[in-house]
Amino acid sequence: MTLILLIAIPLIGGILSWLSARIHPRAPFWISLTALSADLVLAISIWTNRLPTLISDRLQGQWIIDFRHAWIPQLGIGIHLALDGLSLILVTLTAFIGIVAVVSSWSEIRERIGFFHVNLMFIIAGILGVFLSLDLFLFYFFWELMLVPMYFLISIWGHENRVYASMKFFIFTQAGGLLMLVSILGLYFIHGRSTGIYTFDYLQLLGTALSTQEGLWLMAGFAVAFAVKLPAVPFHTWLADAHTEAPTAGSIILAGLLLKTGAYGFLRFVLPLFPEASSIIALPAMIVGTVSILYGAALAFAQTDFKRMIAYTSVSHMGFVLLGIFAMNELALQGAVMQIVAHGISTGMLFFIAGALQERIHTRDMSIMGGMWSTAPRMGAVALLFAAASLGLPGMGNFVGEFLVLLGSWQANAVTTVIAGTGLIGATAYAVWMMHTTFFSVAKSEWKFPDFSVREMAVAAVMIAAIVATGLYPQPVLDASADSMHRLQKIIQGAQYPADRADQKAASAVTEGNR
Repeated sequence: MTLILLIAIPLIGGILSWLSARIHPRAPFWISLTALSADLVLAISIWTNRLPTLISDRLQGQWIIDFRHAWIPQLGIGIHLALDGLSLILVTLTAFIGIVAVVSSWSEIRERIGFFHVNLMFIIAGILGVFLSLDLFLFYFFWELMLVPMYFLISIWGHENRVYASMKFFIFTQAGGLLMLVSILGLYFIHGRSTGIYTFDYLQLLGTALSTQEGLWLMAGFAVAFAVKLPAVPFHTWLADAHTEAPTAGSIILAGLLLKTGAYGFLRFVLPLFPEASSIIALPAMIVGTVSILYGAALAFAQTDFKRMIAYTSVSHMGFVLLGIFAMNELALQGAVMQIVAHGISTGMLFFIAGALQERIHTRDMSIMGGMWSTAPRMGAVALLFAAASLGLPGMGNFVGEFLVLLGSWQANAVTTVIAGTGLIGATAYAVWMMHTTFFSVAKSEWKFPDFSVREMAVAAVMIAAIVATGLYPQPVLDASADSMHRLQKIIQGAQYPADRADQKAASAVTEGNR
């Protein structure tokens, strides 16, 4: 029942938070914090107790935990949850970033606190469900569960243009989700027609016989939904508005977790379910990733709104993830996973800083900032460190992810790799410009506001430890995801070289016959 608990704890915690607001205004905060801490402890216990056994015993291809229960068997729908190394990394990241989001709301949220926390916790439960579901119907259910509470989070507790931003977010993500639903149903009926078994179970749908045209059309529905969430150019336009207008906790969840569901979708569903179609579109997808890297960096450099600038850096950083995924070799795939983790930590903390700054000076306009280092040296030092992480400084997790992605993508296509590598120059430009404009330039006014509090410095210390640890010792993340990425590469290679695979089967059959 471990996987059920991982999802149920935030759901129950959210409901209790909502009900407890009548008793004490701080009760929702402590209940949410306790629930997510319990999830984090549960994830870490799996990491320490079960994962080492699989790694040491080399039990490739096995799930760490696999839970099945009948739901609507007449339609082939079941409750199938499973956890492998990739899921474990993302579940741990979800609980960790979720705690940071809750802490960021301590002083910012003053109205309808209980309803705020129930929405926040339901979003996190939906994200966990996405990372654990191996039934496509259940996966779609959790995919949609994330949408509605995030809409409320932006539209109720957001800033000036919150209604516009929330509607834009809803329309983009809902449109992508509906396309994915069409593809899920198409795969369901095609598999049923060819095998006589109508099911939404992921493991049974793997290897479904599809024509090239069928594979491309079905994959397109999934790919658009995941590209919107990632987000990749040209599906990125909702992101800046949603990030800018969302409350700090919403921005942290969006950047640190919600975008990761798009990357996870490519890794878990697009490549394994449609390996032949994925190979066909690999080069165009790598080009889209490269365009996202450069375009996102250019847009970030052009912004004067602090949160909007950070939002566009996410487009650039997640472009590296898309590039690594469609390079389709184990090195690049490992790099994409590392980039997912590092981006969640670094960009989540930058939004934490942006929220703290806006709460103090009531503006996000960088053009009227400047000279803040002398007023808030602790905040400035933390911002400097995470700006360095964002530009890919060695010793930080972002560097490891981007380096592995570029190293792996070089094997796939050298030209796109060289062009994508220039995005690191753009990252340096916007990171240095952000620090100079905000903290080091001549002050536009005499700023007087409190520096980071003990609570905020505690969050900063934990996030610093996480980003440095992943930069100096990334091996735990790489070990955890190694088997998942190895299996994924095997599936891709089987689709790319079907003749070789047929020859191997024939040779095995001859050998068996001789025996």
